[in-house]
Amino acid sequence: MNKTVRLGVLAILVFSIGCAAQGGSGGGDTGGMDRVSSSGKGIKIVKPRTAESVDNKVEVCIEADGYTVEPAKNGVNEGKGHHHLIIDVDLPPAGQPIPKDSNHVHMGDGSTCKTLELSDGMHRIQALFAKGNHVPYDPPVTDSIVVFVQ
Repeated sequence: MNKTVRLGVLAILVFSIGCAAQGGSGGGDTGGMDRVSSSGKGIKIVKPRTAESVDNKVEVCIEADGYTVEPAKNGVNEGKGHHHLIIDVDLPPAGQPIPKDSNHVHMGDGSTCKTLELSDGMHRIQALFAKGNHVPYDPPVTDSIVVFVQ
């Protein structure tokens, strides 16, 4: 995909996500929630950067601010949990455990980085923080990027 097309697609995505967040509808992306709450807590995908061109094997790294990352086996502890990567699909419904399949990657070992194998093309990767029982916080603690696999 050439740079002009990628930039056009990115501009449309940024505009759409921005409009959804302003309207509070979320468009199925992050439920209209910012990655950092009013309390200053949140998560951020720090690698790769959004709109980055990446190889088929891409390492995704997440930082948590105000939350403690721990293995799922430690159970449900307020302010603690682990990351999940949601790939090319909407966030799961609130209050329900996150499914485990090729679009919902669990990082229940307490890790902060995970290598994904993605097909060529554009992909939306969302990080979602959840408690030890794999149920996300409400409101969701999430961040989202778009990458281009070549």
